[in-house]
Amino acid sequence: MKKSILLASAVLMSALALTGCSKKNNTKSAAAGKKLITVGYAQVGAESDWRLANTASFKSTFTEENGYKLIFDDAQQKTENQIKAMRSFIQQDVDYIVVAPNVETGWETVLTECKASGIPVILSDRLMKVSDDSLYLCWVGGNFLKEGRDGVKWLDAYLTKTGRANDKINIVDLQGTIGASAQIGRTQGIEEGVKAHSNWTMVAQQSGDFTQDGGQKVMEAILKSVGADNIDVVFAENDNMAWGAIDAIKAAGKVPGKDIIIICFDAVHETFNRMIAGEINCAVECNPLHGPRVAEIIQTLEKGGTVDKIMYVDEAVFDQENAAEMLPTRQY
Repeated sequence: MKKSILLASAVLMSALALTGCSKKNNTKSAAAGKKLITVGYAQVGAESDWRLANTASFKSTFTEENGYKLIFDDAQQKTENQIKAMRSFIQQDVDYIVVAPNVETGWETVLTECKASGIPVILSDRLMKVSDDSLYLCWVGGNFLKEGRDGVKWLDAYLTKTGRANDKINIVDLQGTIGASAQIGRTQGIEEGVKAHSNWTMVAQQSGDFTQDGGQKVMEAILKSVGADNIDVVFAENDNMAWGAIDAIKAAGKVPGKDIIIICFDAVHETFNRMIAGEINCAVECNPLHGPRVAEIIQTLEKGGTVDKIMYVDEAVFDQENAAEMLPTRQY
């Protein structure tokens, strides 16, 4: 909605606050004679293959051919850069703002600014923790808590299948960026699983910041402090950290996927190759192809419709048994 319309009616502003996930009365494009819907995307960074696939999904969806102008900003994993980008989007009078928040907290002020400007904010991938959830329109992403629980469920079944259900199992958790929604949900799911099994022990838990280099360095330190012989399972809260951990495990003289069970999250193309090679045992999917889903939301709003506040993308669990069969179908 144009700012002039907002300033003309305080009553209308109050009404908008009560509409939940219904779109602003978007006369901006029509009034200005714009042919394209302008979308500003504040991406968290390029820390992983998953993130690169997520960015590619948005760039291939929000094209001029599809009726959009995309203004893309890479925040390099810094919250302050994302906030700066969002304020820039406000100044550029975009129609929609999409943001994949670096962490969950610290967004109240800039979201209030977005709302005052009449620009709907759509969250992608990660959530924000705010006192008033009407400050953002809706969220699209994976169910991170379920992902963590699914990884635990797979491990439980695998240990039973291999006759190790009653063995003492020492577990390492390579966490993602602390405070990110994916880290919070996956960590919670893994911790719940450890607590539910009296013979499972969390011997180390440390953040590798969702990067391959971080995963390798943290795993190297854990192998030295805990001892390679005292680790049975590694949960890596994303694929890239798992790849780094594999390098560290190999350097320690152990065979990843055999001596140490590797379970990771994202399930990008390279991880399927590594499951086929036997280095990774299980990958819990986190679907990065959010672009078409967000475009669907925007088109619904453009037509005057409403959308749900929370929308999960479809996700599955893969392992060495089905990796070769599923690899040709993977889009990322």
